[in-house]
Amino acid sequence: MSPDPYEPVAAPWERHSRWVAPAVVGFLTVVLLVVSFPPLHTPEFAYACMVPGLFWAYLRPNLRVYAWTLLVAQAIGWTIALSWLHPVTWVGLFLLGPIVGAWTGTWYLAAWWTMPRMVGRRTSVRLLAMLGLAGAWVVIEWSRTWLLGGFPWMPLAATQWERLSVLQVAAYTGAGGVSFVIVATNVAFAAYAHRLLREGGVGLGRRSQEFLLAMFLLLVCLSLMIQETTHRARYTVPFANVAFVQPDIPATVKWDPAKAPEIFQALIKTTEAAGKLGPDVILWPESTTPYPLLGGDPSMARFVEQLSAKTKAPMLVGADAIERPSAGKENYFNAAFVVDPQLGVQTAYYAKRRLVQFGEYIPLRPLLGWIGKFVPLGDDFTPGDDSMPLIVPMSRGAAAFGVLICYEDLFPKLAREEVLSGADALVVVTNDAWYGEGAAAYQHAAHSVLRAVETRRPVLRCGNAGWSGWIDEFGSIRWVQKDESGSVYFRGASLARVTRDQRWIGRNSFYVDHGDWFVAVSAALAALGAMLLGTEPPKELESAKETDEIPQIGPLRGLF
Repeated sequence: MSPDPYEPVAAPWERHSRWVAPAVVGFLTVVLLVVSFPPLHTPEFAYACMVPGLFWAYLRPNLRVYAWTLLVAQAIGWTIALSWLHPVTWVGLFLLGPIVGAWTGTWYLAAWWTMPRMVGRRTSVRLLAMLGLAGAWVVIEWSRTWLLGGFPWMPLAATQWERLSVLQVAAYTGAGGVSFVIVATNVAFAAYAHRLLREGGVGLGRRSQEFLLAMFLLLVCLSLMIQETTHRARYTVPFANVAFVQPDIPATVKWDPAKAPEIFQALIKTTEAAGKLGPDVILWPESTTPYPLLGGDPSMARFVEQLSAKTKAPMLVGADAIERPSAGKENYFNAAFVVDPQLGVQTAYYAKRRLVQFGEYIPLRPLLGWIGKFVPLGDDFTPGDDSMPLIVPMSRGAAAFGVLICYEDLFPKLAREEVLSGADALVVVTNDAWYGEGAAAYQHAAHSVLRAVETRRPVLRCGNAGWSGWIDEFGSIRWVQKDESGSVYFRGASLARVTRDQRWIGRNSFYVDHGDWFVAVSAALAALGAMLLGTEPPKELESAKETDEIPQIGPLRGLF
């Protein structure tokens, strides 16, 4: 029988609607997620990176299809964002990317449940639901700081590391407040799109209260920036002339004893160059010396003491330490020391408190020991337990430096404890050379920006090769160490004139004094929003099966 020529022909997207929507939403989610993060300079995409998934949730797709689409998209996006791991471990990359993606992707399950239930509700209920979704995201990000040993790399707030306008709220709420505003804005854009495309029309009659609330939150952030940073030049005072030494020692030779003479020569050359710049203090990066500075060969301590004496400047150096509290037992520490040009290596040192899993130790060794370490660091290190700053004698007077080693600047709690212990400034000593010249150094530096705003303390970062510089109390990147070509990846030494804001000398930010209070508020908002939405189902969903049927309303009928 020949087909009826007058029968309507379905459009291609209608004939293939079961896979068109997942493909489009998944693709857009991956792209928007990746372009939001450093090293790209397009953080504005973060305010729309969730919109495809949120708008799709309004249309009530099948839960299984929705969940798999967004979880896979998050896994792909995070694997791309973490691709800097591949010089060290492909296995780690393809394990960590999907784990973090699934971890953050669980938030979309809450979005699937929440978004369609917002339709037809009172304004107050919709706005609380919107804030509840933002709060749920904050709680999920906070859980990444401790669950499974902790890997809070690149919270959503870190996308804004070059945008002072939204960052200042972190001094009150922590970085979670910045993520909260970004997520709320994503929900607002999705709600506005639904209002225009599904409910029809434009104008005041179709205005979106969710969008207005998001604009209010952004204006609050902007007003904080104006209040905190306007006329800050009048409060700026000198703090220290800091020399940053980048020895640029390749990770492949770092632990090779045969390469020790080359490492010593690199340290001598760069440190003597730093001494000629007239510094108040010289910074070395993480684990700079080829042998432990404490508990190993005594000549190692004499080496750094001679350099400090020759440059006539105190040094803050990253180096390993060995302690033997009992016979036959050795504890290895990733540490930082102060070297006085007259008195030598000081006895008080800082030991790294948060160690890198499968790098500096193997978690649950009886169960996961078969995986081994991703880097050749020998035996497990021992975590430190003291947050006391290191006192550095300088010509302007002694200063207390709170030290964070390697990825410790990812953890707000550690920076907060350093400031509560009396730190005048934070110093991050790190070695991102393991990961080549990719995105790692820039993504890592973004966390230091967040810690500077949260604690209202200058942050000085000294890397082995890549992104050394300093950040002021408001998250403004004041200086980055670069060579003549503008690259951050090189061997050399440079001087930065670090300043302080008088208003924050000896004064703590609200976040430092009160900690993660905003996480508790976010959890309460998430619970309240879910409770209000769960009181009764939306009218347009009463006849639909919540698991499989999709309400077909408005001009997008048949697309999803």
